[in-house]
Amino acid sequence: MGIPPETQMHTGSPFDLDDAPRYARWRERKLAQAPREAADLTVPVRDPRALSTPERDALLATIARHNFAVYHSPVTDEDPLLPRRLGAQLGLHRLDANWLAEEDGISRIENSGRGDGGEGRGGFIPYTDRAIRWHTDGYYHPAGRRIRGMILHAVRPAAQGGVNGLLDHELAYLLLRDQSPAHIHALMQPDAMTIPAREDAQGVARAAQTGPVFSVEPDGSLHMRYTARTRSIAWKDDDATRAAVAALETLLSGAPPGLLHLRLSPGMGLVGHNVLHDRSAFVDDPAAPRLLYRARYLDRVAGGADALEPLPDTDRAGEPHSPSGAITRTGGTTARATQGIG
Repeated sequence: MGIPPETQMHTGSPFDLDDAPRYARWRERKLAQAPREAADLTVPVRDPRALSTPERDALLATIARHNFAVYHSPVTDEDPLLPRRLGAQLGLHRLDANWLAEEDGISRIENSGRGDGGEGRGGFIPYTDRAIRWHTDGYYHPAGRRIRGMILHAVRPAAQGGVNGLLDHELAYLLLRDQSPAHIHALMQPDAMTIPAREDAQGVARAAQTGPVFSVEPDGSLHMRYTARTRSIAWKDDDATRAAVAALETLLSGAPPGLLHLRLSPGMGLVGHNVLHDRSAFVDDPAAPRLLYRARYLDRVAGGADALEPLPDTDRAGEPHSPSGAITRTGGTTARATQGIG
């Protein structure tokens, strides 16, 4: 069928279009485990910054099944170090800090208004009260800066709205492949989706990025790069890609198996891999505006003992002195985020 190189390296994988028996076995298990409600993947924890062994094991098992987990805790204070401390316990060490993140690499997702111009936070949708369409984080990044893991921790919800839609990207792959393997083939092409360069007053703020929607990582895991945006995007100009994109849009506009809608309350959060997500518009309480902390990682969640590595108290952005504290930043022509979970 002309499988792209990234998939050719993974024969014997459920994501190999030429291995129907293995896909069928994986498909049966995946559908049987698909969550029906948020409670199916919610793990109560006493303190995300210091997980007990059973809490950590429960989170890892849930993420292994669903690619993300929801945690619920009584920790409601404003602690921007919380996502990093949680991530370090789960093998998430290499933070990808966009130019709008704080110095510690964590983004404060809050409504900055629209009065600071197109180059300030208010010029980017996550930092407004507007709805965000379906996407995975970092779809505008080069392959070397793929966002594989993420954490979103709620300090305060909005007065109204701010609901996240969530869908395991492996289920999206499965449902599209069931419709037609040709959809998967088209979306695995290395030139399937291009995000054009973005320019600002200083020149090129982010170079154009072309790549597949679905790809298979060296460890055999599935990565998805997608946005439902209709502006500043160029899809491959052929019938197969147009049909695949239309099928995916139809899928996400419906109620596929495993689709969840969740409004995070204080102390709750999402942790796991870079799954599909959206956000509804919201209205703030001026006295207690919505605030969430977001951390995005180049790592996937780990399940081994190495994930127990603690986060040093003294790590600062730009001064990484251990793997657990590494922050990946770009200077000059920083890749400036236009969309992200929040």
